[in-house]
Amino acid sequence: MTAVPARLERFFVADSPTQQLAARLRSAGHASYLVGGSVRDALLDRDIDDVDITTSARPDVVEAVVRPWAGAVWLQGQRFGTIGCEKDGERFEITTFRADVYRPESRKPEVTFSDDIETDLSRRDFTVNAMAIALDPADNDRFVDPYGGLTDLAARRLRTPLAPEISFEDDPLRMLRAARFVTTLGFEPDAAAIAAIERMHERLDIVSAERIRDELSKLIVADDPAPGLWLCSRTGLSDHFLPELNSMQLEQDPIHRHKDVLAHTIAVVGKTSPRLRIRLAALLHDVGKPRTRGYGPQGVTFHHHEVVGARMARERMLALRYPNDLVDDVAKLVELHLRFHTYRMGWTDSAVRRYVRDAGPLLDDLNELTRCDCTTRDARKAAALGRRMDELEARIGELREREELAKIRPALDGNRVMRYLGVAPGPIVGEALDFLLELRLEEGPLDEDESYSRLDAWARERGLEPKGAG
Repeated sequence: MTAVPARLERFFVADSPTQQLAARLRSAGHASYLVGGSVRDALLDRDIDDVDITTSARPDVVEAVVRPWAGAVWLQGQRFGTIGCEKDGERFEITTFRADVYRPESRKPEVTFSDDIETDLSRRDFTVNAMAIALDPADNDRFVDPYGGLTDLAARRLRTPLAPEISFEDDPLRMLRAARFVTTLGFEPDAAAIAAIERMHERLDIVSAERIRDELSKLIVADDPAPGLWLCSRTGLSDHFLPELNSMQLEQDPIHRHKDVLAHTIAVVGKTSPRLRIRLAALLHDVGKPRTRGYGPQGVTFHHHEVVGARMARERMLALRYPNDLVDDVAKLVELHLRFHTYRMGWTDSAVRRYVRDAGPLLDDLNELTRCDCTTRDARKAAALGRRMDELEARIGELREREELAKIRPALDGNRVMRYLGVAPGPIVGEALDFLLELRLEEGPLDEDESYSRLDAWARERGLEPKGAG
């Protein structure tokens, strides 16, 4: 192969940032190649974001080469052989030829560097990422593909350059990355890779929670995450970072008429929009069912699984080192995902206000999750749920026109309550504010005069003599 794929042509334009970088590395005595995802995506006619480059130069040399040239340089990956930089809007990840392996019980790779491109390519995760193109225009042998990546790309196949046992031993995260590529690229692992994952999935235990979290996040925001999630489930891989997933296989779900709750869950994930918060909420919304399964006159029940599930979702996301604010949001969505179904006789103004107040800024995500949680094959039931959801959203719209639904709070604040009642800060102030908030939720906005009148009556019932608004 001598022609450059169309998606890569910009990197070979004379005096482009990429060619400037390659020239600087050549002046320092080192070869450089476009490699990995950049080459793969170009051959698939996909957009290229960060430019992946591999070179014989050691990290200190790369830093010295790019420091006076690049607009920005970042060194977070330096100990693993990677220097990042940006020049004229082009972002580069420049990695020294590697031959890295894990220590048997280590969470971080033990990095050793190599001196030739083929050794580096042999240590990459899959053959479709083990192709390189020399950046030197004078190189007559520009396309380097010693492990048949081009053939596997055409076959949409995931295969490791060396034996999968070696590849997954080098970096066990590659087993989860296989699931991600199944989802994002639509490729299928070959039989040897699948068998190796089934045998070696326990090796994932040595990988840091942060690295697993990042791979899982990329997997579930893909257009169709189902194939990757099923691969994680069926090989046992998910047992080491999300054991709740396979626990849901055991729980029969007569309501949704799926074989099990896991099938329903994966269907819900795929229906939601590809945003991390709502996808995580969809993935975890029913994790409480295994712990709450019971039996009643109408069969299997899962009473309060949303409350149990919210706690479990929080614990799992914290274990995976997700940010606290995201953990809080997902746990809240899990806890509220059944709230819609408690209103079966129509939506009163009070019910709408409480629903909006409890959802807060997560209202749109909660409505989407509620809609997507319907995966029944019964068209009549699905249509009925859709109509009820339409009714709720219409009621929210109507109240928004009349009230400030986004700011549901009493007309009086704590200071006014204390002045009126003539009390110091304490529990009675909180009780009074709770009373006024309940009025707001039940009756809608009250003006100050009406609020003081109601507060006056409330206080006298408790033996308090209001001092007046002052």
